[in-house]
Amino acid sequence: MSMLPIAISQGDAAGIGPEIIAQAFLTAPQDLRPCFVVGDLGVMRRAVALLPGVGMPLARIETAEEALQVPPRCIPVLQPGGDATPVAYGAVSAAAGRLAADCVVWGARAALHGDVAALVTAPLHKEALAAAGVPYPGHTELLQAEAAAHAGCVVADMPVRMMLANEELRTVLVSIHMSLRDAIDAVDRMGVLQTVRIAHRALAAVLGRSPRIAVAGLNPHAGEGGLFGREEIEEIAPAVAAAQAEGLDVQGPFAPDTVFMRARSGAFDVVVAMYHDQGLIPVKYLGVDKGVNVTLGLPLVRTSPDHGTAFDIAGTGKADAASLREAVRMAKQLAGLCMETGN
Repeated sequence: MSMLPIAISQGDAAGIGPEIIAQAFLTAPQDLRPCFVVGDLGVMRRAVALLPGVGMPLARIETAEEALQVPPRCIPVLQPGGDATPVAYGAVSAAAGRLAADCVVWGARAALHGDVAALVTAPLHKEALAAAGVPYPGHTELLQAEAAAHAGCVVADMPVRMMLANEELRTVLVSIHMSLRDAIDAVDRMGVLQTVRIAHRALAAVLGRSPRIAVAGLNPHAGEGGLFGREEIEEIAPAVAAAQAEGLDVQGPFAPDTVFMRARSGAFDVVVAMYHDQGLIPVKYLGVDKGVNVTLGLPLVRTSPDHGTAFDIAGTGKADAASLREAVRMAKQLAGLCMETGN
């Protein structure tokens, strides 16, 4: 594995991001090396105060490289700007949205320039991002824009996809953060084929072989031969055929109410889902404590916990850091793979 550190963006200061980061450093110090937090010192001090016992000291660093010199049981924090305005737990705040976005941007640029091995992102709040005037609905789109700018290309030439994964199931989405009506319109031949290609490249590196890909239909019973919709006939099946012609191990479209069970039982390595909730509900139903969100298609490694800001329990000390620890573990694995393959 690379000796470069891993950056963890703190997420929304009004949510559970800072406290699960602090909890992870306390309960799994070996797993969190060589990580550091991109965030605000005041926000992280408040999070550390929620820890049981004596808590943990913070160490302010100025560069990513300094994180490697911080002693164990101490949280390295790199503050990308001035001191943050204090925000209340559990409330949408433009200030928190701006700070969260700034931390992600810093981490993305550090990863793109090779200063960190990977970026792990704690949850941010989409309403807070919008309140701050951030022109992207979430992490995925923000990171895509940063990567495209770094590469000197338009966003359309930097296609990315969201994968949600745990020990039992992986799913990759054709569309991400858009209305259901718009997501239906986004199911077209090229979008499905592009998703299959991205899933194939990413998982071939992880598995060391060609992944077995299942493609879900959009409509009930995968359209039932056109009785319940023609998207399967006109868009999805031709995309599957095109991918098969390229030599990819892909099948479908399958009825979306059963394909995830088949994948969980071992028939497939990943399911390509047509829209956000179709793909994420099955994985999250199996438990958010082990789920990890991975952005595929970026020229950097980015993972995230499989949950949101949890405003309802923020500041109570009840948040569970298990999914964050899994995100760090997967980031280390993927960063190691990237170093080995040169991708």
